[in-house]
Amino acid sequence: MDIPILFEDNHILVASKPFNLPVQADSSGDEDMLTMLKKYLKEKYEKPGNVYLGLVHRLDRPTGGVMVFAKTSKAAARMSQGLREGDFEKRYLAVTVGAPQDESGILVHYLKKNAVTNTVYVVPPATEEAKRAELSYRVLEKGFRISLLDVGLVTGRAHQIRVQLSHIKCPIFGDVRYGGDIAKGYNLALFAYRLEFIHPVTKDRMVFIAYPPVELEPWKRFDIERHLLLIK
Repeated sequence: MDIPILFEDNHILVASKPFNLPVQADSSGDEDMLTMLKKYLKEKYEKPGNVYLGLVHRLDRPTGGVMVFAKTSKAAARMSQGLREGDFEKRYLAVTVGAPQDESGILVHYLKKNAVTNTVYVVPPATEEAKRAELSYRVLEKGFRISLLDVGLVTGRAHQIRVQLSHIKCPIFGDVRYGGDIAKGYNLALFAYRLEFIHPVTKDRMVFIAYPPVELEPWKRFDIERHLLLIK
């Protein structure tokens, strides 16, 4: 199994999702992360029958990074409640085409999803079914035509980071859908590098950090290790 396991106990499993792997089964019929992890648990513990593994949160298929899963229904319920109450902190590294005008800032937009095309748009606040989206960002490093950003999510809307950064003329490298197609053919350069939450049973504050593939484009153009050490 090509899914790095970062932590596991009797209640939760933390893993780093590879790019372009669906979190759960979808219409594509491609192998998905949830099914693969259930198979891993079934084989590791020689469990008969079905294996329970609860999906607490999601990442878009093109996005990689840290995710936590619940190994019991009680843990799933508690963590879902914690997610609703804002106990989760999720941070991302994003490589953008261009750079924001300001070195750091907060972006607030209203987003609406077209379910037919699976595309999200920035719309006026009064638009029917529009959802408020907020994130913070900080420019970590600038390179030739691209920049490395640290992004923190306040809300968790579909395609939120991709759409909001595209709206300020800084689409994510490799994002053909939202304007980063000068880097067509590369993986989407968006990676959930840090996840912080309260353990559903021990109540300890858990922090997990994973690195994007620093040997590959465009990540290799930046000093990722130094930035993550400084962020810690």
